[in-house]
Amino acid sequence: MDCCLSYAKSSFTTLPAAAAFRRPIAFCARRRPSSVVASSRSASRCEFSGLSAPLVPTTPAGRFLTGVLLDDPGNFQITATEELRRLAAERDVVAARLQLSLGSDEACLHRRIAELKQNECQNEVEDIMYMMILHKFSEMRVHLVPKLSKCVYKGRFEIWPSKEWELESIHSFEVLQMVREHLSAVIGCRGNANVTDTWVTTKIRRLRLCRLYAASILYGYFLKSASLRHFLERVLNTSTSDFSIGGQSQSQLPVSEIFSVESNVIGCVGQMSQENLRFYLMGFDQEMIQMCAKPKSIEALNLIERHSCALFGDEVTTDDVITTSFASLKRFLLEAVDFGSFLWESENSVSDVYMLDEN
Repeated sequence: MDCCLSYAKSSFTTLPAAAAFRRPIAFCARRRPSSVVASSRSASRCEFSGLSAPLVPTTPAGRFLTGVLLDDPGNFQITATEELRRLAAERDVVAARLQLSLGSDEACLHRRIAELKQNECQNEVEDIMYMMILHKFSEMRVHLVPKLSKCVYKGRFEIWPSKEWELESIHSFEVLQMVREHLSAVIGCRGNANVTDTWVTTKIRRLRLCRLYAASILYGYFLKSASLRHFLERVLNTSTSDFSIGGQSQSQLPVSEIFSVESNVIGCVGQMSQENLRFYLMGFDQEMIQMCAKPKSIEALNLIERHSCALFGDEVTTDDVITTSFASLKRFLLEAVDFGSFLWESENSVSDVYMLDEN
């Protein structure tokens, strides 16, 4: 196999180009380096335990919830909600003081205080959202892959155990089929491949791997948002089968190309069955795809960037070639898809208590 990955033509909806988002996701590490808890029994495989997330929360709320997740996971959700209410109350108090000071000599001071408080709350909320995502993974008994430098040994990247069944278990049948087709399209390994085939090695550049990981996060976010929209329209009996038909959709680009190539508007194929998620998504035009794929909040967008930077670190700038198996690559991107799905859930859960900044 030449270069990094082989591609298969995708038959389902792709994501919009990166230009559709408010700002591109950066892949270079610009923040304080993070440490992780990881252990390795083998120099050639990445085996990890404990809270092995690549991003370590640094805010008071993040550190507090880290302890709760480790020591008292049963009360994690209640504690996280209490922290969000505390932050919302503190921000409201500062905003009220700013309003009262308008027109006075202290208005400038209170405006600056409000800006600092806003930044402080935003950082804490991002850490809370991240811990909520880690809580979701811990419920599946799956540990996030730690910083990539801890898993690459002499240019070889392998993950063990794969936890593939657990990572797939959160998706419905229809969503899982689309996830598997996404993985097949971007890594070139068939879903029905045998064990021997999945452990065949391939080569991929580190920067390419980083982009595929971030794209898979966005794809997981998109599927979660779109599948819920599909479910609600079915419940409300809102027909979507009368969209104007533009004929068969043209060849779709793999999701990994969203960073460099604009996606075309996808037409509706024939008289669609409202029960079928795949045909429902094929009826999306560009605007609808962007609506479902773009993170709704600045906090969610920042979290994708922070997590990616912490995972790949400064090494991504070297763009060296990594050798890995299809099985490890599949597990790595499955994690990214689940991360995007959990990000959507945590964003909506947080927005019920704390008003996020609109993206």
